[in-house]
Amino acid sequence: MTYVRGRACVEDSFPGYERVRRNTCVWMFCGAVRLVCTQSLLFYSHSVCKRIFYCPKSRFRRAGFAVTSTQQFLQLSDISSLMEETEANPVSVLTGEKRSFPDDDPKHASKKLRVEEESRGEDEGEQLDEEGEPCEEEEEEEEESFADMMKHGLSEADVGILKFISEHKGFSGILKERYSDFVVHEINKDGKIVRLDDLSVPADAEENSSDCSPAECQSLTEEQKQQLDELQLFKNKEGNVAIEVQEDSKEKRTLLHKAVKTLYPGLETKTEDREGKKFIVAYHAAGKKALAAPRKHSWPKNRGSFCHFVLYKENKDTMDAINLLSKFLRVRPNMFSYMGTKDKRAITVQEIAVLKISAERLSHLNKCLMNLKLGNFSYKKHPLKLGELQGNHFTVVLRNISGSLEQVEQAMTSLRESGFINYYGMQRFGTTAVPTHRVGRAILQNNWKEVVDLILKPRPGAEKGYLVKCREEWARSQDPEAALKKLPVKRCVEGQLLRGLAKYGKNNIITAFGLIPRNNRLMYIHSYQSYVWNCMVSRRMEAFGLRAVEGDLVLRGGSAHVLSADDAEKHSAHDVVMPLPGFDVIYPTHSVGQGYRDMLSTDELDIDNMRHKVRDYSLAGAYRRILIRPRDVSWELIQYDDPRVPLVHTDVEKLENAPAPVYLKEGKYRALKMEFSLPSSTYATMAIREVLKMDTSIKNQTQLNTLWLN
Repeated sequence: MTYVRGRACVEDSFPGYERVRRNTCVWMFCGAVRLVCTQSLLFYSHSVCKRIFYCPKSRFRRAGFAVTSTQQFLQLSDISSLMEETEANPVSVLTGEKRSFPDDDPKHASKKLRVEEESRGEDEGEQLDEEGEPCEEEEEEEEESFADMMKHGLSEADVGILKFISEHKGFSGILKERYSDFVVHEINKDGKIVRLDDLSVPADAEENSSDCSPAECQSLTEEQKQQLDELQLFKNKEGNVAIEVQEDSKEKRTLLHKAVKTLYPGLETKTEDREGKKFIVAYHAAGKKALAAPRKHSWPKNRGSFCHFVLYKENKDTMDAINLLSKFLRVRPNMFSYMGTKDKRAITVQEIAVLKISAERLSHLNKCLMNLKLGNFSYKKHPLKLGELQGNHFTVVLRNISGSLEQVEQAMTSLRESGFINYYGMQRFGTTAVPTHRVGRAILQNNWKEVVDLILKPRPGAEKGYLVKCREEWARSQDPEAALKKLPVKRCVEGQLLRGLAKYGKNNIITAFGLIPRNNRLMYIHSYQSYVWNCMVSRRMEAFGLRAVEGDLVLRGGSAHVLSADDAEKHSAHDVVMPLPGFDVIYPTHSVGQGYRDMLSTDELDIDNMRHKVRDYSLAGAYRRILIRPRDVSWELIQYDDPRVPLVHTDVEKLENAPAPVYLKEGKYRALKMEFSLPSSTYATMAIREVLKMDTSIKNQTQLNTLWLN
């Protein structure tokens, strides 16, 4: 176990922590021990930090400790006892994956985080930050706990999630203690579960590939190959590799250019004259010229234009993964297509298609990408389209459950037979003090000043440091250019809105707001629709429960119809749909239909006129089933001792012939492993909520653990 202060890395972990950026620090919490690291916190590129702990310097000084090294920190017996107590009492907190660091190696010394020495006396000098500037020392009285930071976040009740349909007694469990406890496999349009089980390149690709010949490959020395390997993996400090080609013909130089780019995806080459000699210089294109138009290569006419492949990713958002692939392949992200986006904090497997990129080039990326794996390549004539998937298959592990065997059986049987209320999950509404549906409501009200205010004003709670500074600058000066200077990342929504305001002026907010990508803008109004739907479904379940009643809506041939009293007897609540508000839907004719009208009227919106003067923001509406019954439901109780041991056998582990997890007959902890399939646009967290009967919001999870965290 290693504990360090400041810019540091740690090589062990305990269950239960949360990570959040606040101002210029990274905070992580685990039990009574807390961590603060500077914003430039670095990790070794092949690892994921497992836990980092921090105790305020002032606390040690008051206790009479002067910690000047990692070893001294380790010798503090009170910290050891705290950690033993933490280990013995894991808490239900959403957490990240825990991976160990490699053994200490001088080669990686520059990549590991330095341990900063602390001065021995309270007044011996100012602590310096990483820029060399004096920084104020943290006072314990001013420290804000994670619970305090998240108390302004959303709870399920804030977004209309109120009801359960099962009658069993709820129990507790840890959701996503490791991101590998949440595994998602896409179900394609043919109803087949998408899995990564083949890394080979199709024979068609091998026959038509334009790989370098052995002669060209042999022109690279072993030293040059090693340098190119290191350059490709961002290890080469020089930033490029120069290969002398003074005696080579132009044709041979061309083949060498081709060999480097084929064998080392992500590298670009050019010919340079240096001191009268010719060199081929290889350099890393990612992040510099990644979006430049790629060079055109011949594409076999008998091959489909789109290479379809299965993307396996760990703890990475779908768009982040695609942006990374596009940089290495030197193509634009819009060359990729997919059927749906997947969770970040999970292991997910989905199908992706890319235009005129060979399977050979894609397979080479497996050498240099971490937490991503590509396989199951095939060529087809068509791309993928959003929404084409039938759904997703979930494998979920709930660790350290408190429920009895009888409770678990009742909960899972109810989920299989009755299902759950098809609420829109918390992801739909954001986690900050300003929920996305409030921005959507302001857009629909044409209150553009409030739209800007909601997006840019300072907000309490957990947020990245540069966003805090940006918001403070906007509140102080109302100057978009000054606020924009505080943002190192301009592609966020705040940065795009500020660019629009700087370009078009504060009196032309609609045009300025249009600089935000369309999908992001529509997210706000769709969030408002989801909020209304959640509230109305809760009201309907309260009034009528699990039976269809006169005035409910059902779908027939794609159109909604109102049930008569006689029709209602022939249907169940599983047939009932409810509308998302819009100009092209009808509403229930019972009391809940009036509830829609009253709610929109309270929000100063006209339910009979949902068209907006900006066409993009006109809401047509849609219908959504109020109950969902999962398919392929199965479960088992697992015993385990070590919270760090994986409990799911992943596709990559199967490909590598890694042994499957071994479950104990008797263990310190119990876990519930469940599998089920859901249709698209349905939230697995809402199914898990029905099993546990717990609020799934981060705010509630934090409040439940406040005592433990303090």
